[in-house]
Amino acid sequence: MSLFGETLKKMRRQHNISQMQLADELYVSRSCIANWETGRRVPDITVLSRLALLFGVDISLLAGTLDTDVPSPDVIMVDDETILLAGTIPVLAEVMPLATITGFTKASEALSFSQRNRVSIAFLDIALGKTSGLDLCRSLIETNPLINVIFITSYPEYALKAWDTAASGFLVKPVSLEDVRSQLDKLRYPVSGLC
Repeated sequence: MSLFGETLKKMRRQHNISQMQLADELYVSRSCIANWETGRRVPDITVLSRLALLFGVDISLLAGTLDTDVPSPDVIMVDDETILLAGTIPVLAEVMPLATITGFTKASEALSFSQRNRVSIAFLDIALGKTSGLDLCRSLIETNPLINVIFITSYPEYALKAWDTAASGFLVKPVSLEDVRSQLDKLRYPVSGLC
């Protein structure tokens, strides 16, 4: 176990929060929390700041315990409906257990994250409240031309518009393990280290 993992586990227990509850708060999978606590993975600065805020500590306390030599592909999911975000992230985590999956309810936060991190795959809802997932896709591709974007929506009629963005794929909610696996097999830019 890493120093960060020990620190996280201790803080989580002091606040009487389960791994699942913490995962839901941070919009990550429970396996992501388990990987952090065992030292197999580390969170990025965005999630680290969320942890610091949640536990009421200075971010430097957490950052000072990180072992940053642990690589893993970054995957994001953006959906303005938290219940759908929380329900889909575990499916993604099961298919991609070695990836660091981070959820966002705001397109601006996802874009900011992708500007600081090399995101390999972005799962985007098309209708993001006032923001369009199509516009977010274009911005993400501007930031990182090798990003794979897979749209997730409840409206299959958006599929034609989605293909105009150079997306890698399209899923209809609710997503299944088989649907995600199928899309990962069709990525425009292969990603290693997902499984």
